[in-house]
Amino acid sequence: MEVTVQWIRTSWTKRSRGGPAAARRNAVPVGFRVPRMPPSVAHVVRMREQDGFDPHDCQEDLREVDVRLREDDRRLGVLPRVQPLFAIPPRPRRPPAVRLVPGQWVRWQLNYRFSSAAGVRDWSYWLDTFNIAYGPVGTDVFLSPPTVLVDERGPVR
Repeated sequence: MEVTVQWIRTSWTKRSRGGPAAARRNAVPVGFRVPRMPPSVAHVVRMREQDGFDPHDCQEDLREVDVRLREDDRRLGVLPRVQPLFAIPPRPRRPPAVRLVPGQWVRWQLNYRFSSAAGVRDWSYWLDTFNIAYGPVGTDVFLSPPTVLVDERGPVR
């Protein structure tokens, strides 16, 4: 199975909910060039409010990425896991897995809102973007529009 996985997590607090900080957050890329990697590794990019939303990338074992990949009959089933279960917005009905044929790729986006257990800290937010390609692709594959787009973002106010 030849799969290219890029997982982008953008995280912020209420300080980036409006004004110039929100404009900067909303301008972050949803896809990056992919470095050459072994097949069992994912390209992970983190952009955090406290770093000015500058991208920091690394490589992680594919098993550590919150997505289920299943190859069956020359198709790749893709379904991101929703973690953790207590996050807002609730997702009572999720879309089914996307089934890709070689040469296709999916961009799947999910967002979350969290609060501290004691309510001491501000709300925090995440946006996870999973870019997943099936078959051989170039390093700039995720800079173009996806074959399939799944937008599972919900209200997090």
